[in-house]
Amino acid sequence: MEKFKVQYFKRFMQRTKLKVDNLVSNVKDWEGRVRSCYAETIEHSSNDLAKIILVDASFIIEFFLRFSLRDESHDYHRLLNSWLWTIIWSDLILLENQLPFFVIDKLFNLAIVSLPNLHTNSFVLLTFDCFRVANGQKMSPNDIPDHLNIKHFADLRRTFWLPPLQRIPQRSRLSIDNPYSASKLQEAGVEFKVGSSKCLFDLKFKNGVLELPCLKLEDTTESLYRNLMALEQCCYLNEAYVTDYIVFLDHLINTPKDVDLLVQKGIIVNGIGDSNAVTCLINNLNCRIVYHKTNIHYYQLCEDLKAFYEDPRHSWKASLRRDYFGTPLKTASTTAAVILLVLTLIQSVCSILSLLLKG
Repeated sequence: MEKFKVQYFKRFMQRTKLKVDNLVSNVKDWEGRVRSCYAETIEHSSNDLAKIILVDASFIIEFFLRFSLRDESHDYHRLLNSWLWTIIWSDLILLENQLPFFVIDKLFNLAIVSLPNLHTNSFVLLTFDCFRVANGQKMSPNDIPDHLNIKHFADLRRTFWLPPLQRIPQRSRLSIDNPYSASKLQEAGVEFKVGSSKCLFDLKFKNGVLELPCLKLEDTTESLYRNLMALEQCCYLNEAYVTDYIVFLDHLINTPKDVDLLVQKGIIVNGIGDSNAVTCLINNLNCRIVYHKTNIHYYQLCEDLKAFYEDPRHSWKASLRRDYFGTPLKTASTTAAVILLVLTLIQSVCSILSLLLKG
């Protein structure tokens, strides 16, 4: 990786046509603001910090440019077709690797003069283009409210998942208590359906149907969620939407049987192994989490699920459907039995009427 960083830094210097000392001086001008972006004290000297930021930021800029321009020269395809590709995108989300977004943006502005073929002169737009696969709601920079100033890439990744402003739920100190897992809820008559919403956190429960958007689990999923939840623990305790979602899933998934049900319904796409691996992943993500205030929408959803489960009428109807109409064979057998019963009843009535008329 260090070899690529050096190569990309040299390429960045060629673009800017500036001397290293000039770039280091620029970065040092932002030093106070940079240091204030980190919770921990940075031990590096002013010069060392400026050089580290310059090399890392230039690598990111060059990597994004090669991705966006589909630059077939140099080593773009070597990165694209190797294990480095996955590692780089994963590393960009790690909290310990975050660079302040404003620094990369300012350095990018020094490079765009040599990029006549680039479709945008905005690093924000370039970043959105490079992260488009993760941008499920197809947000544009204009969709992000002014108060949500992008801090870094992990912050942007979380922003892509936020519910629309008009659907931002209120918060309460009420605690979520939903002891019933997915398989138990199904036994009580709850139907599970994959939701059509592009917002992963858009969960709905209406008329006995629980809708959840599709969740795709991959090898990088655990790292992604851990870093975004850690970010919320540091900066968004009152807006912890990723944490809300994981807490709800943790209630829903207790055993591999619950995972099997959600996979069968298309709600989970399991790309990490067997159902037990998914169960462990979700349950472990919710360990040692500080949950400050509850998402009112999820709280009410859990209360509605509990009320549905504890109503005996729903369990009775579900049992009836499962025992007598659960499969086509059971349905046919039950229907035949009902028809036979009706015919027998009609025959009995006719026999009684015949006897009465003779009498």
